[in-house]
Amino acid sequence: MMAGTFEGFGQKAIPFLKALDFHQSREWFQENRDLYERELYEPFGDLVETLSQRFAAAGLGLRGDRKRSLFRINRDVRFAKDKRPYNSHLSAILSPDGSKMEQGVFFVYIGLDRCFAGVAWWQPGPELLQAMRKAIATKPAEFRGLIGKLKKAGLDLDTEGCMKRAPRGFEHVTEADLAQAVRNRHFAVRQTIDPAAIHTPALVDELVDFTVRARPLLDWGRAIQGKVSAG
Repeated sequence: MMAGTFEGFGQKAIPFLKALDFHQSREWFQENRDLYERELYEPFGDLVETLSQRFAAAGLGLRGDRKRSLFRINRDVRFAKDKRPYNSHLSAILSPDGSKMEQGVFFVYIGLDRCFAGVAWWQPGPELLQAMRKAIATKPAEFRGLIGKLKKAGLDLDTEGCMKRAPRGFEHVTEADLAQAVRNRHFAVRQTIDPAAIHTPALVDELVDFTVRARPLLDWGRAIQGKVSAG
């Protein structure tokens, strides 16, 4: 085995998150930091770097590493009413440049409440979002082709956070599927991960398979993004 190859999260990964969520104490976390690093943090770094290699081999244009890809387990409570210091999940992003600032990303979330992966154009900036909505309205066959490819791969666009009314300038889009699509604030597909599956190396194959099936969404967004950047 090469160094850093993902072999599965520790059996105590989820129990650790459950205990952390119960205690929500810096003292408790420091006392159990070794457990956190061994069962969760280090395996997550291995997962990100193993996926980065596999995504490169598959030509997916997504990469990451253990230093830049993982989100902190500490919550930012500066402006939050909820002052609990720790999340009950750990998550990471792999992106075109390896940073968390890019669009068209792979996301993985291992949590007490659920485990899932996603491929997303998540809350893209106004210019890119406008261009995506325009592409839906002016090239409906192309967009429906994307939806068809995703459905064939067992995936559906996420409708979470969808606007209740048509955005300004798109009131003329009346066909139900297109009207729904232009109201999206982001374009994403997700796959639920069985919590029992996080403890084996086979999780990598599952996540690579999901991302390959979600590639049409990446390709669609990148084509639009390329025109926005060129313009």
